[in-house]
Amino acid sequence: MGTPVLFIHGLWLHASSWEPWIERFRAAGYDPQAPGWPGDADTVEASRRDPDAIGDHGIDDVVGHFAAIIDTLPAAPILVGHSFGGLIAQKLLGQDRARAAVAIDAAQIKGVLPIPLSALRATLPVFKNPGNKHRAVSLTAEQFRFAFGNELTQEESDELHARWTIPAPGKPLFEAASANFAPHSPAKVATGNENRGPLLLIASGKDNTVPESVTRATLKQYRHSAAVTDITTFPDRGHSLIIDSGWSEIADACLTWLKDHEL
Repeated sequence: MGTPVLFIHGLWLHASSWEPWIERFRAAGYDPQAPGWPGDADTVEASRRDPDAIGDHGIDDVVGHFAAIIDTLPAAPILVGHSFGGLIAQKLLGQDRARAAVAIDAAQIKGVLPIPLSALRATLPVFKNPGNKHRAVSLTAEQFRFAFGNELTQEESDELHARWTIPAPGKPLFEAASANFAPHSPAKVATGNENRGPLLLIASGKDNTVPESVTRATLKQYRHSAAVTDITTFPDRGHSLIIDSGWSEIADACLTWLKDHEL
């Protein structure tokens, strides 16, 4: 059996959106899986029908959920996370629960400032109502177009919205937004860990939700650790890069990086 790989989705996408990646990684000799977040149902449709099960799960809940899954694996996994999944992957890597991690357009960790205006607009559907901290919130096709599909045709963006989106808990966004004012914020990552496995940060040059500046600011948070921290930028891609028609370019870049580090 190959090295375990856990794919970790971010807000508004269902875990099944990783299916093409699972096939690509399995063909490369890995043992991949993509568990959902706490409260996620097995399908997109079932998740949409029960948003209350998804709401009010914060960062620590998700980290604990994936840590419990890791404990069942035969070996430390490689983690591949997108958006808030990228933040979760970094937390778990910093806790020495993973062999390596790839964080794609990862949500801002504690210490990253400021939050760009486009990121605030992308997350406005959550922040416009403080009560959303304890609820699950869905994106309209128009909101998804700005947050994810801004570099796609309208047709492709709408198709991805219809196929993969589910309600997302608002709590992680509120936690990340207040991270720099909270000494024990769940968005804090052990960036100074010298003994952790390698980390690859992937940035998208046209991402409205997690602009490239956020990923580069994240890279600076690791400056006090000698552990491997690499960054790769895809200048013309948006936040949809893991699910849109160009997903294989990103997947292959991850596989190449893993091979280069003999992982």
